[in-house]
Amino acid sequence: MESVDRFFAVAVDYAWGLPLIILLIGGGAYLTLLSRFIPFFGLRHAVKILRGTYDDPNDPGEISHFQALTTALSATVGVSNIGGVAIAITQGGPGAVFWMWVAAIVGMATKFFTCTVACMYRKQDEQGTPQGGPMYYIEVGLGRRYRFLSVFFSVCGLIGCLAMLQPNQFAVVLRVNYGVNPRVTRIPSAPIVTAVIVGGIQRIGRFTEKLVPTMCGVYVLACLYIIATHINLLPQVIFRIVHDAFSGTALAGGVTGIAVSRVITTGVKRAAFSNEAGIGTAPLAHGAAKTHEPVREGLVAMLGPFIDTIVVCSMTAFVILTSDAWHNGNGGTEGVALTARVFESAFGPLGQLIITFAVGSFAISTMVGYSYYGRKCCSYLVGQRRGQYYNYFFIATLVVGAVWSVETVINIMDTAFALMALPNMIATILLAPRVMRATRAYFARAELD
Repeated sequence: MESVDRFFAVAVDYAWGLPLIILLIGGGAYLTLLSRFIPFFGLRHAVKILRGTYDDPNDPGEISHFQALTTALSATVGVSNIGGVAIAITQGGPGAVFWMWVAAIVGMATKFFTCTVACMYRKQDEQGTPQGGPMYYIEVGLGRRYRFLSVFFSVCGLIGCLAMLQPNQFAVVLRVNYGVNPRVTRIPSAPIVTAVIVGGIQRIGRFTEKLVPTMCGVYVLACLYIIATHINLLPQVIFRIVHDAFSGTALAGGVTGIAVSRVITTGVKRAAFSNEAGIGTAPLAHGAAKTHEPVREGLVAMLGPFIDTIVVCSMTAFVILTSDAWHNGNGGTEGVALTARVFESAFGPLGQLIITFAVGSFAISTMVGYSYYGRKCCSYLVGQRRGQYYNYFFIATLVVGAVWSVETVINIMDTAFALMALPNMIATILLAPRVMRATRAYFARAELD
């Protein structure tokens, strides 16, 4: 076990080196400029699409625009929004939050391009169902000579889409708040996840469209209450976030003088794990949307990083940074336990209940979303019929995730996500001009206001 820990501790440093940071942030900035800042100017139309204005039940696909977004959000709005932000602050200081914001803003354009192209280049499986995602738009959009990138993405996705962090952090909050043995955590979560995922994407879509708005609403309202009670500190917190993003003088768990490069890397890494822009997971959900207009799904998809990082992650960051608890961290990866202490300090026993509900519902929603992603990767490699067996492997790993150390789990997931991002971002940049031609044609049509 120690050798596994050491291997992934080294692997994650190599995987999240400067080249990947440039690819994600630089690539996202390029796509933002190429789209003429569509994340900002396309928001109004995106909301109209999300409300069902243009829905047609006869369109190809399996789920609605709203269900596609909530399915994608079920995977992104998760434990990373609670524990991941805390990890970013303890490892990189308040400045890491600024780079999470930057990654989210350019990530909106990345999501627009990746999810548009996911619907542009869908491929029917052996059962005649159109399938979308990075492996399909690489193969269909770029040609079969690039299929090795599709295979590489899918293999990495088998590991990257395992939900090991979620039961791990749920186990932490149950242990901290109620003294529950981590090995018991798998008992309530595994049957719930199993019952949902065996029904396929349509059952997942129906489940997430109800759970995601509820869990986000409860958590954000609780955060807003804590922030309101410390509103006088908010300007100071925002100044600290911006200042420490460039100064390299952050204070996290008593560690001073953190290098700016570490602050940037930590922020981008945690943002990528939170909103997954550029990783290639969201196109797997949005590629199943019912639409004959790929651009529409791209516009809906770009709302994801805004909701996930700019709204939910910022709530967590403000809650932590307006308290004194983050100064007492260990400079490592205690994650959700730090957020739990803040909530307990603000609400008492009720805070324990709120954070337990939030982490539990976030964890289950993410496990459900990831199971679909992993199954699609597996189905691409071995066929739709045999791909269903991935569900059993996925459920088995929930046990492993609950008992492994959080450091090892994070390093495994971060390494796999980095490797998934490489083929996805390369393909997206190569296909971006085609997306822009489709976008100009879409908005040029007379029936659009």
